[in-house]
Amino acid sequence: MFTQTVTPAFYDTDGLGHINNTRVPQWFEGARNELFRIFTPDLDMKKWQLILARIEVDFVGELFYGKDVEIRTTVSRIGSSSFSVHQEAWQQGVLGAKGEAVMVRYDFAAAKALPLSDEQKTALELHQA
Repeated sequence: MFTQTVTPAFYDTDGLGHINNTRVPQWFEGARNELFRIFTPDLDMKKWQLILARIEVDFVGELFYGKDVEIRTTVSRIGSSSFSVHQEAWQQGVLGAKGEAVMVRYDFAAAKALPLSDEQKTALELHQA
């Protein structure tokens, strides 16, 4: 499992003082960087191997400005050319949001999915819940 701490900024809030629903998917994306490094260690966009095929976020509680949010990231499924990532946003011990993202290994030049290598599968398995 990877964890990342996010300190909400004032601009992350909505008119009710909650963290705006558009910010959580952005926080989740940023917290996937360590998984991205399995495919592109230096995060060089010219060598990028992944596309986002699907994302869903469930808002199950409230998140507020003024207190850090911990993003927890695990691999929930490993397929032949794709994998799923489960993520949760916790604030003061309370789950505020959870989500799933499906990532596909992709050859941009050929415009097609590529199989995950054995090395990539092994690296992903280290973070599987």
